[in-house]
Amino acid sequence: MDLSKILDAEAVKVLASVSSKKRLFQDIGDLAHSAYGLNAGQTVEALMERESLGPTGVGHGVALPHCRVSGVTGVKGVFLLLEKPIDFGAIDRQAVDIAFALFAPEDAGVEHLKALALVSRTLRDQTLCSKLRANHDAPTLHAILTEGRSMQAA
Repeated sequence: MDLSKILDAEAVKVLASVSSKKRLFQDIGDLAHSAYGLNAGQTVEALMERESLGPTGVGHGVALPHCRVSGVTGVKGVFLLLEKPIDFGAIDRQAVDIAFALFAPEDAGVEHLKALALVSRTLRDQTLCSKLRANHDAPTLHAILTEGRSMQAA
């Protein structure tokens, strides 16, 4: 599994201003709709429901919101770089400026977990995150994320 199979080029965006986690989820839903044809309202609802179980801010300015939704075939992701970090309730209380959302089919099994582990491991790389934060061009961000990032089968 590699990020190029999860993240389409059209699913990467830079947001100049987001006021809240809820607004970010709406932007994620809109991007998931335009990139993958997912129902934006259902996607936002599923993200909010998952988030109510516990925050998906994993620390160091990174959030990995994820949910299961109908209409998606295989695990798909969207990446957003926020020019102004927002409070996300992250475990380290640091504001979030990198969000990588994952969507899995409702009946997804281990593939969803493998994708989540891959994205988590990728975004723990502080050098990579610094490169992402230094670029505000969506095609460049997609290239940084997808070049040679893969996971060996367990």
